Amino acid sequence: MSDQHHEVKGNEFLVFRIGDEEYGIDILKVQEIRGYDGVTRIANAPEFIKGVTNLRGVIVPILDLRIKFSVGEVLYNQQTVVIVLNIADRVVGVVVDGVSDVLTLSPEQIRDAPDFGTALSSEYIMGLGSIEERMLILMDIEKMMSSSEMALMDEVAA
Repeated sequence: MSDQHHEVKGNEFLVFRIGDEEYGIDILKVQEIRGYDGVTRIANAPEFIKGVTNLRGVIVPILDLRIKFSVGEVLYNQQTVVIVLNIADRVVGVVVDGVSDVLTLSPEQIRDAPDFGTALSSEYIMGLGSIEERMLILMDIEKMMSSSEMALMDEVAA
């Protein structure tokens, strides 16, 4: 078993939607997918932090990536789901517009991400996945969740 730096290789990605865009995150970071239900609001938290929920005795902060990425009007409906992630020994939930499938991408299907002006900082993009006509934005969800702007997760979960 090699100890090399973990870059994007032929990996499995959970594909989810935010607005009209499709994103992929490493399936190994996903603990479960659940429907969106009520959360307990936290006073003075940034708008993208919806609050916390009790998940089988664990208090889990819930972040709405749609608000974080400034994607149009945020509606909660039957398609809205929470992807529960296990990142750096912490459990966190992210709200997205829907989950479509799990895809395995070969290294040939993954391109370097161009530096483009999206709401998602390019430092959190591992690359672009291309499958037939589909284009996936592959996110480094661990890097994003442990970034300074998300560091307040520590305060919320404490």
